[in-house]
Order: sequence, then structure tokens, then C-alpha cells
Amino acid sequence: MIIETFPVGLLQCNCTILGDEQTREAIVIDPGDDPQEILTRLAKYGLSAKQLVCTHTHIDHVGAIADLQQRLSVPAAIHKADLFLFEKLDVQAQWTGIPVPKPGAIDQFVQDGDAVACHGVEMGVIHTPGHTPGSSTFHLASDRNILFTGDTLFMQSIGRTDLWGGSHQDIIRSIERKLMTFDDDTLVIAGHGQSTTIGHERRYNPFLK
Repeated sequence: MIIETFPVGLLQCNCTILGDEQTREAIVIDPGDDPQEILTRLAKYGLSAKQLVCTHTHIDHVGAIADLQQRLSVPAAIHKADLFLFEKLDVQAQWTGIPVPKPGAIDQFVQDGDAVACHGVEMGVIHTPGHTPGSSTFHLASDRNILFTGDTLFMQSIGRTDLWGGSHQDIIRSIERKLMTFDDDTLVIAGHGQSTTIGHERRYNPFLK
């Protein structure tokens, strides 16, 4: 399995490429910006992107969708509860100072219990609302469980809940009831900043005390 996470855009969203070494097919998680960098990383491994998926639809996590679709003709998927945010990228741009991106097309909706897959790569979908209504975590089960939590869970922090559709009660419930059920050694690749583990957050995250 090829797993490469790298920051993109003004707000340094963590974009991840998951690729299969045999089929050379890949999934791109949170293509937030810098489409050329994403294309360069795919080319470095000889990978063909088959799916774009977003943990949520804040502008810094979806900004490169249109450019990648134009170059690669690849579908994009989000949770339907976040569609209203995707349709208001112009308003989000006003909040953040990020230029309004071309919106791209949402081709599929994911929901809790679904799988996102290409040949050789499959992730489970866990609906983890709170940061946004449609925030979702992607679970990669391999030699070690990996959770791509977007802006739900960070190292010793959690996502903001004071933005459109946010809920502190929901995000805490999502983390405690859905993410903290995983083993301590489960790797957490967050939407920004460094990675952590479920065990570390169980012990040291002040929002979960």
C-alpha cells in the first residue's frame, strides 16, 4: 500500500493519496488545493486516481476537485449533509480569504457504513458529525488500523464547532462513541497538523476528559 500525506493550500490541509502497488489505482482524500502537487505525487508513484473523497466540504478540503476532475475525469464523493456547504464556496471564501475555487462536481454521496474503494484499496465510512453536519472519518484496515479524521480529531484537540452547522455536543459524541472504540495503536491522520494515535488522545486530549 502506498500512503502519502502532505499539506496543501493556504490553510495546510492534509491531503492523502492511497494507492495499490499492484493495480496502480488510487484514492485521493481531501484534495483541498494545489492540484498540480497532487498530480505530481500521483505521477511519482505511477498511480491513476479513481476516486476523490472529502472528510467534509470546508473550502480548504475541496478546492482542487474541479481541476483534478478536468485533468483526470475522476468522480468526487462527500456526505450529503455537507452539500449545502459545498454549494456556498463563495461565502466560505469570504470568511477565509481563500480565492473562490471552481466548484467541480459531486458525483456520489457516502454515508455511515459505506465503503469507498478502487482496485486494491478500500476504506470504511464512519459518519462523525460535529465540525460539520456531514463530517466523515475514513477507516483503512490494514496491518494497522488508520483513521483519516479530517477536522474532527486532532492531536490533543478537536475541530472547531462555531462555524456553519457545527455542534460541540455532536463532535464529542462522534469522537467518544465512534472513534474511541478503536484500539490504542490506531493511527489518526488528521485534517491538519501532525498525526497521532487513539491511545494518545484517550490519555492526553483535554476535550475528552
